[in-house]
Amino acid sequence: MTSTSKAAIATTSPVAPSSAATTPESMLAPVPVALAVENADGANAALSMLATVPIKGRAPKTGYDREMFGQAWTDDVTVEGGHNGCDTRNDILRRDLTAITVKPGSNGCAVQTGTLADTYTATTISFVRGTDTSSAVQIDHMVALSNAWQTGAQQLDPATLKSLANDPRNLQAVDGPANQQKSDGDAATWLPSNTAYRCTYVARQVEVKAAYGLWVT
Repeated sequence: MTSTSKAAIATTSPVAPSSAATTPESMLAPVPVALAVENADGANAALSMLATVPIKGRAPKTGYDREMFGQAWTDDVTVEGGHNGCDTRNDILRRDLTAITVKPGSNGCAVQTGTLADTYTATTISFVRGTDTSSAVQIDHMVALSNAWQTGAQQLDPATLKSLANDPRNLQAVDGPANQQKSDGDAATWLPSNTAYRCTYVARQVEVKAAYGLWVT
């Protein structure tokens, strides 16, 4: 595990209040694209956090609807990046892509082009906004919303559900086809083809589940 350090995952909370709106240029620190486990401490931290996550059977999907998690990519959330004047999708594109250009007049928000060093496939993807091209890069929920619903999220209040769907800790810009292949699978049913990223991928799922009181099967 690389991007999720022991210190970072030990201090998470599901809904961190936003003290003030921030500008798109300064809001989110980039997610490192490190592809190897740096040391045993990181892996041990993830295992320690996993030990706090309940183990239960998967609940029925009854009642699940994407709308239960609020308007897609809404800026009206209290997690990091909320109320900064830019939707969550563009927040994550700006965080994860390099060499970006933004739409003039969008207050530095709407990403038009950029380059993704994809953690799921270890490939480089050119992003160009457009009806036929935007889907090449998609925003993945590390813990898929359907999976979250079946592992405890149905017990959360609407505001927390909305935060879960827009929390940067639970989001990653990735290769579109890989995201489609994953669908709503968890770490037990789907892992990135880039084996060097799998430890970090699993650790991030554990972090999100621990932060929002979800369980694993």
